[in-house]
Amino acid sequence: MAKKQKYYVVWRGKQPGIYTDWDECKAQVVGVQGAQYKSFDTMSEAEQAIRMPYESVVTSATTTGAGKPTTQGVLYIDEDGLTAIRPDVPHPPVLDALAVDAACSGNPGVMEYRGIYIPTRTQVFHYRYERGTNNIGEFLAIVHGLSYLKKHSLNQIIYSDSANAIAWVQQKVCKSKLPNDASTAALWDYVHRAENWLRTNTYTTAICKWDTEHWGEIPADFGRKK
Repeated sequence: MAKKQKYYVVWRGKQPGIYTDWDECKAQVVGVQGAQYKSFDTMSEAEQAIRMPYESVVTSATTTGAGKPTTQGVLYIDEDGLTAIRPDVPHPPVLDALAVDAACSGNPGVMEYRGIYIPTRTQVFHYRYERGTNNIGEFLAIVHGLSYLKKHSLNQIIYSDSANAIAWVQQKVCKSKLPNDASTAALWDYVHRAENWLRTNTYTTAICKWDTEHWGEIPADFGRKK
């Protein structure tokens, strides 16, 4: 059986355009930091996609769940900080994005969260509380990310690996059962400020679930899983 023809759109690479051969596409994106590309089944789909922002094309495919994800090479940043390619895995994450995560030593325990700009692995914020939970940290990380992007007028998406925290943000309320006492008063004050920010601000930022199964640990992960 003949191999099905694919059409590759390169938004950011050595030479953006539409390619009908994977090797030609690969040559345009290998070694390009933050390269953006995607495969399509038909030329008409590719021609339509190249007229749209890469983020809107990939985010739509990621969040709607409509149809089968396209299979293509996925760009990621390896341990040496270089852009590399992993072929034949579902649609790649958007690299021009903010990844957030939290960690907790005990539950409750010492909690911290942070935001990482994916292309450069730059830490853009980091907070720590002496007593909290991982879920609260995940919630605060997303809200902090939303506030950060809006403050700096950045058109990026936010990735979180916590479906629970994403739901809390969408509902504009932190549903943690952590007691509000002397040891957690400062944290709860911050949580209430975060909830108020959600109620009094609008934003266009897309909040997407990080696909750990296919993409590995989220770039903001603290690396403490046993």
